[in-house]
Order: sequence, then structure tokens, then C-alpha cells
Amino acid sequence: MTKRAAIKRQTRETSREHGVLDSRQFMEDSKVRRLPTHAGWSPYPSNDDRDQAYVKTLKPKSEGQAELMTAIDHHNLVLALGPAGTGKTYLAVAKAVEALEAGKIGRIVLSRPAVEAGESIGFLPGDMEDKLAPYLRPLYDALSDRLSMKRVKALMAEGLIEIAPIGYMRGRTLNNAFIVVDEAQNCTYVQLKMLLTRLGWHSTMVVTGDPQQSDLLPGISGLTDVAERLAPVPDIAVVRLAEQDIVRHPLVASMIGVL
Repeated sequence: MTKRAAIKRQTRETSREHGVLDSRQFMEDSKVRRLPTHAGWSPYPSNDDRDQAYVKTLKPKSEGQAELMTAIDHHNLVLALGPAGTGKTYLAVAKAVEALEAGKIGRIVLSRPAVEAGESIGFLPGDMEDKLAPYLRPLYDALSDRLSMKRVKALMAEGLIEIAPIGYMRGRTLNNAFIVVDEAQNCTYVQLKMLLTRLGWHSTMVVTGDPQQSDLLPGISGLTDVAERLAPVPDIAVVRLAEQDIVRHPLVASMIGVL
């Protein structure tokens, strides 16, 4: 055997021994985790399998949003009216999660009218949550941005996050809860009156909607009338957001101004 071949053989044996030692060190050191090797693994984990390791700081991006956040902090009933993209739903859900995490309330109740945006999607299979899932997708998106979907599912299983259809709210008293009523422009005056009177002790209710984007027939939506009647009532905040509060693409504000 030549000298060069002997050196190569010795190098391979040394590398093999070191490799065994390194693998043992990986097994013994609990702080070092080996990457999964099962089929289908991706370096980009799905949102359903991960726990969110941080919570984004909730900060207003406009004067209107700052007014809305202050109103939610100081009033038990808040009506947030404004065009699309002003963060009404997101801020309401984020404040609800913040209150739940701080132990200020015992549960979050999400409610939204099951009204299609100009077209019928027909029969939906499944239980009540499955049927309402397409309508409540914006609320789920806001929840998953503040919590991981794994945590959201766990809280829903424990009853700390409840999906409450507007049609099933009559007769209830919501104590120690944070209630978010989204897309309220698709509620009639009678429905909104019923929803507002569900407010119980130690609870906060935020009603959001855009009076200019109602999917009901003209004159049926009761959001504008309810907001005008409640504006003079003490301890009730009616926050009206405008085009300058839109935080989506700049073209959204331009379109809202001309459409």
C-alpha cells in the first residue's frame, strides 16, 4: 500500500469515528435538535403545526385607529364605522385577544351575519362551525395573526373562543366576555337592537361595519340609524374612520374616494 493510500484510509477512519462521536453528542445534548427526516418535511412549517413564539405589538397606524383603540379601552360598547381597509375588524379581534390573555375577560364571542356578497354559495355541509367558516374567515385571519391556529383551535375546544351566529343570539346574556360583531352593515335594525342588548356584566362589545358596503336591499341595513341614535348616549363610543385611516394598498383609498 502506498503512503498516499494509507493516509486516505486513515482519514476516512478518523472521520467515521468523529461522526459517531458527533451523533452521540447530538443525542445527549437536549438543546440541539436534529432536523426531521420523514417524507414531506418542509423548511416552511404550516401555521397549523407551530406555536407562535411572539406577539406583535399592537400600535395604531392612524389617528382614527388610535381613537378606536382608546375607545375600546375606556368603553364597554363601541361602534366602529368606516370604509374597507381601516383595520376595524383586526383591531377589535386583537383587543379581544389582548383582554383574554390578560385575564380581563373569560371568553371571546365572535358573531357575523351569514350574508353572501351578491351571490349565493348554496348548501354547506358540516356542523354549525363548518357552515359559518366561510363567513367568519376574516375573523379567523385576525385571530391567527395574534395567536397560532393551533392555539386558536385549542381555545375553541375549551369554549374560550365561541362562534355565535346572529340568529342564535336572542335570549342570551353575555357576561365576562369580549363580543365582536363584524359586518354589522348586513344586520337589520331589529337584529342590531337584539345584539346590543345581549351585553352583560364585565363585558365589552365592539360592533364594526361599513354602511356604504351593505349586501342587503337599500334601506334595510340598520347600522347607520343605530349609530346616530347611540352617539349622544353617555358611555357609548361611536368611532367613524375615514379614507385617511385605510392601511391597505394606497389604491384602496383612491378607489374608495371615487367608487
